[in-house]
Order: sequence, then structure tokens, then C-alpha cells
Amino acid sequence: MRRNYLHLWLLLSAALVAVIALSAFSPVTIGSYELRDSGIAQTLSPQKNLPTEFSANSKTSEASENPSNPTPPAPDPDYSPENKTILFIGDSMLDGLYPRLAAYARHNGHTLYAVIWYSSTSEIWGRSGKLKHYIGRLNPDYVFICLGANELFVRDIAAKRGRYVSTLISEIGNIPYLWIGPPNWRPDTGINSLIASNTAAGSFFLSDGMSFERGKDGAHPTRQSAAEWMDSIIRWMPANSAHPIRFDLPPQRYDRAHRVFVHTPDDK
Repeated sequence: MRRNYLHLWLLLSAALVAVIALSAFSPVTIGSYELRDSGIAQTLSPQKNLPTEFSANSKTSEASENPSNPTPPAPDPDYSPENKTILFIGDSMLDGLYPRLAAYARHNGHTLYAVIWYSSTSEIWGRSGKLKHYIGRLNPDYVFICLGANELFVRDIAAKRGRYVSTLISEIGNIPYLWIGPPNWRPDTGINSLIASNTAAGSFFLSDGMSFERGKDGAHPTRQSAAEWMDSIIRWMPANSAHPIRFDLPPQRYDRAHRVFVHTPDDK
């Protein structure tokens, strides 16, 4: 009995640490509760630059030649890369990605909202209607998605997940978007191909094949490596994205999102 209580306390403690860590960078909303920014990130992460080039094999560095990343259409003459309200949704990979994107956003005059749904999948998001909800609530003019890491090894992936990937793309509608593929640590059963086949040209970034430093779980990139991952995406966008955004290199490594919304595995 005591051992069961110990496990419960350890689980609760781990969840509390994760939420406190998030609040170090941005205000965090969990249901009707909000944790204000603690300011820790600004103390522990002073003005630092990352190097301009990072390790990635040809699968990523030659993304424009990859069949899953066809040449994007000609830019819309009415599209502007300035002053975007950006919605970034996805799974726990956002923990490492969004603080780096937030630095780019603040430096370039954009507003970033992040929605992290732990242990989520395209099915969970597709069934929930939450993407449509946040689009209606925040009125973004650009959407980033990072989903697929929890679906790397699903069998018969097209039959089981195809409708949900399509649903998410449908909910985005005419809003420019970029779907960031998962950082594979083993070969997947087709999730990257499924996403690539459903997204518009220039709207999918293939992360599989990049070199990552991993955390203790062997899956999540370290915070430093996740920042480098985000930098690679930013460098890819001007020549390959259907709708590039102005992202000049920021003087700081990490920054705060305007707000972070958190959902747990138990949320519907």
C-alpha cells in the first residue's frame, strides 16, 4: 500500500515539475487556472546565439528535392510575412520547440500561442475539435503543428489515422500552416508519408533523418537540440515553405510565448 502511494506522489511531483518548468517561459493555462510567467527563463538564459548551421543528413538538408516535400506553389502576391499571430499545437515535443520559436516571434513582431497536449496524437486532436476551438478563439493567421511522435509505430497507419490527419487539415482551412514531422528515433510505420500525402506542397517539414541529442527517454530531443531543430525549420522555410514568415535570427536563445495552454492525457 505504501509503495502505491509512493508511486502516486512521484507521478504528481513529476507533473508539477513539468508545469512549473513551462511557467518559467510563458503564462500557462490549465483549464480555468493560470500560472503567471515566473521570469526564471530570463535569468537563466541570457542573450545567447546558437550557431547558424546544425547537423542534419541529406534527407533534411535536401528537403526541397524530397518527394514528400514537393516544390511549393508560387507565392501569393497578397500574402505578407510580417506581424503574424501564430498558433503552435502538438504533443510534448512542443516543450523543446516553442521557447525557440517564441524567441523568433518576439524578435520579428509576431505573437505566439502554444497549445501542448501531452501524449496526444492526430486521432486525439482530430476527434476533439480542439484545433477548431483554438482557431476560433485566437484567430491565428498561421498554424504550426507538431504531431506524429506518438504514432511512429502504429500498424496500418493510413486506415487508422488518415481521417484524423485530413480532419486537422480541414479545420485549418485557408490559414497558412506548417506541419513539423516527428523526430524519428526508429523507422516509422508510415506516419510521415501519411502526413506528407495530406498536406499541401510546401507545408510539411520532414524531421526524420536529422541528428538529435536525446533526453533520458531516448525519444525527446534535449532542449539545446530542440532549439537547433527549430532553427533548421526556420532556415528551411524561405526556399521551401508555401508561406514563409519573416524570421530574422533573434539575439536570445529562448523567449516566452504570449500564452501556453496545457492539456493532459485525460482531457477529452
